Amino acid sequence: MMTATENVHPHEIHKFGSQAERWWDPNGEFKTLHDVNPLRLHFIQQYADLQGKRVVDVGCGGGILTEGLAKAGADALGVDLSEDLLDIADLHGLETGVNASYRKISAEQLADEQPGSFDHVTCMEMLEHVPDPASIIAACATLVKPGGMVFFSTLNRVPKAWLLAIVAAEHVLKMVPKGTHDYKTFIKPSELGQMARSAGLELQGIVGIEYSPFSKRFSLGKDIDVNYIAAFQRPE
Repeated sequence: MMTATENVHPHEIHKFGSQAERWWDPNGEFKTLHDVNPLRLHFIQQYADLQGKRVVDVGCGGGILTEGLAKAGADALGVDLSEDLLDIADLHGLETGVNASYRKISAEQLADEQPGSFDHVTCMEMLEHVPDPASIIAACATLVKPGGMVFFSTLNRVPKAWLLAIVAAEHVLKMVPKGTHDYKTFIKPSELGQMARSAGLELQGIVGIEYSPFSKRFSLGKDIDVNYIAAFQRPE
């Protein structure tokens, strides 16, 4: 496993941190995150009871999912390495009264500090932005209690994902900022499954997050060729 200080691309921290002030604009550059957040929460709640549970959101960014987890009743902690994004997350929580907490710490450091102390773990749209995704997956597996659930979402490394997630989403439809994604870092479901199994996690379910350019809406479906979300469990 990489050390916490190694498993990060500084340019990724800067890229997203420099856009922190626009993170909570539901019609801005991160509109997609706002649009898919209810779908992610719905998927998570199919596998995990959040009420009163301790949940850590790894790579939380500005806290969109973290706040959603807190609103669903979880004792939610968001962790990230971008101080700018964490400041925005804290500020938004104060403005809305949503009771979530945040820390600037890596998944690996938190796993060393608090192994087996979270009921559930989420890690959305982060694995494709770090040098060693297997290290993050292993840390998440360490953080969760036996019997707990771990959720990952990422992008599939197939030509269809390059066409839709980069060419269409970044350049044609301008749904996300240009340069958000790098096709080489996308992760096939088989690769995610192998890394998760190596970390001691068992796959429970997987769905695709699909987008209709006609209705301009996202939905959960069987097509995992572009963006997908998977649920894993740490055995008892």
